[in-house]
Amino acid sequence: MQKITPFLWFDNNAEEAAKFYTSTFKNSKFGKISRYGKEGYEIHRRPAGTVMTVEFQIEGQKFTALNGGPQFKFTEAVSFSVECKTQEEVDELWERLTDGGEEGACGWLKDKYGLSWQINPAILGEMLQDKDRKKAGRVMEAMLKMKKIDIKALKKAYEG
Repeated sequence: MQKITPFLWFDNNAEEAAKFYTSTFKNSKFGKISRYGKEGYEIHRRPAGTVMTVEFQIEGQKFTALNGGPQFKFTEAVSFSVECKTQEEVDELWERLTDGGEEGACGWLKDKYGLSWQINPAILGEMLQDKDRKKAGRVMEAMLKMKKIDIKALKKAYEG
């Protein structure tokens, strides 16, 4: 059993978002839906029978999406970091998650729901942690100029 589950607050499109995320990531699945009862209107102004929460999984990580109303929005203070093995995986996730969203710097983006993601190749961390600080510095300098991370450009900077 997973001890901690990210609980994502949406205005009224939790089910749509959960379907989007499970269609974006290959190893994912859509889960149970709970619905508001008559009390839902009093608390969240949601009619009885409408979706309250949706459970889903991405890469074995459980999430819950809640239709809680417009009071709260996502900020960059919380993001989900995705470690990618290949440039193709970086490109695919970047394209899907920025569709209707916005690109940020250094592998960060916001999806169409306002949720922040970091799409990073695993090799980036390895290069940045290299004991040769000159190599690591060149990689950092190259990364700071990027939006979507480009592995080939990182390797070129690493090699000097």
